[in-house]
Amino acid sequence: MQMAQSPHHETKALLYRAPPEVRGMVSLDRDAFTQTIVIPSLRVPKGVLNKVVKSLKRTIVQRPGIPRVVQDKEDGIEEDDMRLVLLDPLRVSSLSSFNEAETEALRSFAVPQELQDYNLQLKYCNLKTEEVLEAVLPEGQEITSAFSRVGHIAHMNLRDHHMPFKNLIGQVIIDKNPGVSCVVNKTNMIDNTYRNFKMELLAGEENMVAKVKENGSSYEFDFSRVYWNPRLSTEHMRVVQEVKRGDTVLDVFAGVGPFAIPAARAGATVLANDLNPESHRWLRHNVKINKVAAAVRTFNLDGRAFVRGPVRRELPALLRAKAGVHIVMNLPALAVEFLDSFRGLLAGEPGCDAALPTVYCYGFSKDEDPEGDMTRRASQSLGVSLDGRCSVHFVRNVAPNKDMMCVRFPLPKEVLFSAEGEQTGPEAEPAPKRQKCGETAD
Repeated sequence: MQMAQSPHHETKALLYRAPPEVRGMVSLDRDAFTQTIVIPSLRVPKGVLNKVVKSLKRTIVQRPGIPRVVQDKEDGIEEDDMRLVLLDPLRVSSLSSFNEAETEALRSFAVPQELQDYNLQLKYCNLKTEEVLEAVLPEGQEITSAFSRVGHIAHMNLRDHHMPFKNLIGQVIIDKNPGVSCVVNKTNMIDNTYRNFKMELLAGEENMVAKVKENGSSYEFDFSRVYWNPRLSTEHMRVVQEVKRGDTVLDVFAGVGPFAIPAARAGATVLANDLNPESHRWLRHNVKINKVAAAVRTFNLDGRAFVRGPVRRELPALLRAKAGVHIVMNLPALAVEFLDSFRGLLAGEPGCDAALPTVYCYGFSKDEDPEGDMTRRASQSLGVSLDGRCSVHFVRNVAPNKDMMCVRFPLPKEVLFSAEGEQTGPEAEPAPKRQKCGETAD
């Protein structure tokens, strides 16, 4: 029999060729996407159906909402003892499309060696996100279906050419992703004191209070008013795994608690600070819902004030106790510049031979040598060289030629106990140019 044409270069069009009226659509009309296509099928005896389906899993049609097996009709009359197995036209155009194992299976199960045409109706619900958007956007334009998911919120970064279609794109994301009920678009980079994105609602309910789970901990927060990046889950876990029961964590830029809370759950005592009043409010809330209130003290201070105040007061006793102390500084656009707040922090205190605090300081680098760049900039801010005294970890790429890095080092004794504010060690190079708050992670 004659099958529908399926040359390899036309496979995309064969499976779904969008009706021309959907091109340029800005208000979603789901019915407009309906199309009937012809696909191959096999008549299979009901008694061996499961075995045949298992043997042909490579070639059976795989579409959202499309059954793999349908009732067989011969001249409009349903046959009780036969079923039609629907095949993927991108893989099967003739009997010769089956490989040796599939051909042998069909022979052994006495499946009739003949392909049947089957009229398959494809509706909007059967299409993938990319197919819908490719059908709508002008030909040749880059499509986007990527988003970060934060609870029920899908967070997108649309480009200028997507903007006429932004509401349609948002609705498609909701339709195709169960559990997503709100889609937002970032309208600018983080450019204010509190690190929160400005967002535009594209589709769905305007409910920005998200509930998420990360590494076994629960978090709730208003996504429009605090900073949260789901791509940092692995980094949060990496650092917390270095924290032992009985250690102390000093979290300078704590946000809503992704370092502080798992550290407390691991048995550490935590001092967690954030300048953003909304972040501080949700941090306190998350401490409660994770039942670690006894282990976490929270502060709503500028990072430098937190270091020069609560950290300065606590450090002498912590060092005498000889437990591990971890200082986390996750504000990658600016954290390196805050390292100078440790200069002379314990001036006048007796020197300490115990292990000194371990610092985890995050930063962005556009340098060809990001490890060296982070080491140089941290050294400049501290006023001493960290060459041979630190390790630099790649966290993630946030943009072309822009990496997020973490420099880890024991806080040098000559910094901590120097005369307050005094520059120690070799003469430092001029202070690095201040980064803008806008230079931060997506």
